[in-house]
Amino acid sequence: MLRVAEQYVGTDTGRQRRANEDSMLARSPLFVVADGMGGARAGEVASRLAIESFQHGLQDTTDAEGSLAAHARAANVSIHERSQADAEHAGMGTTLTALYVGAEEVSIAHVGDSRAYCLREGELLRLTDDHSLVDELIRQGKLTPEEAVEHPQRSVITRALGPEAEIEIDTRSYRARAGDVYLLCSDGLTTMVPDALLAETLLAHGRLRDAGEALIAAANEAGGRDNITVVLLRLEEVAVAPAFLAEDPATLTGMPALPENGSVEPLPATGDEQQSHRVAGGAAPATLEPPSARVAEGAGASPRSPRQPPPNAPPRTRRRRRLRGVLAGGIVLAVLALIGAGVYLTAQSVYFIGTNSRGLVTLYSGFPYELPGGVKLYSKDYVSGVSASTLSAQRRRTLLDHSLRSEADAAELVRSLELGELK
Repeated sequence: MLRVAEQYVGTDTGRQRRANEDSMLARSPLFVVADGMGGARAGEVASRLAIESFQHGLQDTTDAEGSLAAHARAANVSIHERSQADAEHAGMGTTLTALYVGAEEVSIAHVGDSRAYCLREGELLRLTDDHSLVDELIRQGKLTPEEAVEHPQRSVITRALGPEAEIEIDTRSYRARAGDVYLLCSDGLTTMVPDALLAETLLAHGRLRDAGEALIAAANEAGGRDNITVVLLRLEEVAVAPAFLAEDPATLTGMPALPENGSVEPLPATGDEQQSHRVAGGAAPATLEPPSARVAEGAGASPRSPRQPPPNAPPRTRRRRRLRGVLAGGIVLAVLALIGAGVYLTAQSVYFIGTNSRGLVTLYSGFPYELPGGVKLYSKDYVSGVSASTLSAQRRRTLLDHSLRSEADAAELVRSLELGELK
């Protein structure tokens, strides 16, 4: 069974745009990138509405493709209705590329010219087709990839969420492998950085954070004409009991190789997808010290622990006492396990706002503490495109104080920051 072992999320306004109209969601096992369009900040609204449709995860993971498409269609309705009701948002739209990590495969829903890639065994595989004018011309043989780079209509997309009341969603599933690295990105990266350099950059960095920041830097160095968003995730294999396996591991095959036209063929239809399960490792239980021995009073009495049977006790009595000792130890361990489970569940339901290593306002889940030995009681949940340095001193003190919040409250504050409603 596969799960996400490492992830990175980063976004940058670029060098030629005044605002960032990209939005993203990285909440394992679901990852989404949306690139808004429409001007006058309408693009920001469109991409945010698209992400909100995925905010609570998939409703049905037994049909990941169908569920992804349903969420995308709901986003299309929300964006289209807003654009019809508000003249300032008329004509707004957004691209969408969403990826869900299942037990043995990844599923993708896609509209527009944001992209998904897979880096496997040194080869970068493109998993989505652009819904753009130049890509349509390339597929028809009327334009070469080299000509498309400088085509005057290279930014024209032929499909997006929002402009029409109904939308066709591309969905595909692929066999996944441990060690796969998946990249979701807006076209602010791919119009600036060719696929060969994408692969070279990913291969040159062991940590996804280093690779992601290097990709953003490369796009800016090439001109940074658009907003740049990068989402990276690496998969690992986890051991599970045989009952949880979706199918015999010996029958699992790898993702098909890229055909000559540069697109990846989807998997044949398979049975129900097994939902991903985390296997949590735990530390060995601490040794419980027995209570101090009481010294019996009276002349000639010898000190002896109450749990220690007298030398002349019958064997059955000694066995019963040993059994009671084992049961008592088991009860203590069970209580400790329940306490640990309670702490873990609580940590999954509380959030706080801080900054990441790049100074971007970041939403974390868990408690803002680190135990001895570097054990963190929190994990990164969402990285915004807002730099903490742009906030007022008062706002930094009240917002970035690591106060525990509900998910809805923390997410709403971060969203307000991204929309410029808080300064």
